[in-house]
Amino acid sequence: MPTLAIVRHGQSLWNLENRFTGWVDVPLTEKGRDEARLAGERLRGQHFDVAYTSSLIRAQDTLRIIIEHAGLEGLPVIRDEALNERHYGDLQGLNKADTAAKYGDEQVKIWRRSFATPPPNGEALKDTAARTLPFFDRAIMGDIRQGKDVLVVAHGNSNRSIVMQLDELDEDGVLALELATGIPLVYELDEDGTVRSRQLLTD
Repeated sequence: MPTLAIVRHGQSLWNLENRFTGWVDVPLTEKGRDEARLAGERLRGQHFDVAYTSSLIRAQDTLRIIIEHAGLEGLPVIRDEALNERHYGDLQGLNKADTAAKYGDEQVKIWRRSFATPPPNGEALKDTAARTLPFFDRAIMGDIRQGKDVLVVAHGNSNRSIVMQLDELDEDGVLALELATGIPLVYELDEDGTVRSRQLLTD
């Protein structure tokens, strides 16, 4: 059965600073690099034919560190902005606590957690899924249908979109879904995409 492993990038500088990041290219922190190293160690011994990541440096660096520490040197890597984080529009770069103080906790909660209501000039999770899932179905599941083992290192919301489809979650289910940084989520799939098993690789 083909394997699909999904990893959210390690902690970024703006994760640490509690800022809305979106498509802004910020680096990993030292903790983020440690999380990537640990993810690589947890994936050591797994076979992969191809890896996918976003166009953003925090995901690409996480994948590079995973490849190094999982012993996957030479693994082909495909980068595509379809796997980018949700675009936070006018909120990008703003501190989350300061934004809540300005606009109110309830409004910020709607912007962050609503499935269909985007922040000003940004994307809702619905919009992220609308660009991530066609790429996932065409490219990543295209490899799965050929029997290939695939590693995806991307972002909280692009990964949530993929898990939403695999786990058949409704809107409420995906909004409650939290994916920790640097923790591999490994699926075994039939070649038609049917999920056979699902495992979080934690200690």
